[in-house]
Amino acid sequence: MLELAIVHRSSRARAGENNEQLEFLGDAVLDLAVSDLLMVRFPRADEGELSKRRAALVNAKVLAEKAAAIGLGEDLRLGKGEEKSGGRAKTSILAAAYEAIIGAVFLDGGFEMARDLVKSHFEKELRTEARDSPVDHKSRLQEVCQRLFHRTPTYTVVEATGPDHDRAFVAEIRIGEQRYGRGEGKTKKQAQQQAARRALDDIESQAKTSGDG
Repeated sequence: MLELAIVHRSSRARAGENNEQLEFLGDAVLDLAVSDLLMVRFPRADEGELSKRRAALVNAKVLAEKAAAIGLGEDLRLGKGEEKSGGRAKTSILAAAYEAIIGAVFLDGGFEMARDLVKSHFEKELRTEARDSPVDHKSRLQEVCQRLFHRTPTYTVVEATGPDHDRAFVAEIRIGEQRYGRGEGKTKKQAQQQAARRALDDIESQAKTSGDG
């Protein structure tokens, strides 16, 4: 199955003799494995945040990088045309081969083995803290405020210090008359993102307290 996983359709066109079916399977297994790993790593994240994190990890560019990191391009079996056109370095071909490898591992060893392999390859990304993630806390806060309070948050830069080349900003969030969070950053946007993250934490804490009562 591993041998089949590295056979590109340009080498053998017929279904069952190239890696397309394994790629199809591996795509689904990879989505499930990454979803499972993200839920374990970020147990308090909602569906929107988890979806954004998964999209940031499971895409052709990232998968091609993972394939290149294990030298998969060197082992690909390509047709003459793809070989001449630099197919061993093409993002789409590398990403597809990576998915095919995951599919092969799943068929051979089951989901746990495939999940463990994915975990080892994405270990660095999964260690990323929430504050370093690509998640847009402002957008998430907007959704939460509309759902819970039927209004939008307002942001105010309440402090700016330092020289022009090394500024520091403090942003404050209010929802109606209540202040929900402050954030600091080197730019106004960073400060607002930090404030939004803290406001989300405050809202979640209040919800838990209310539920306990």
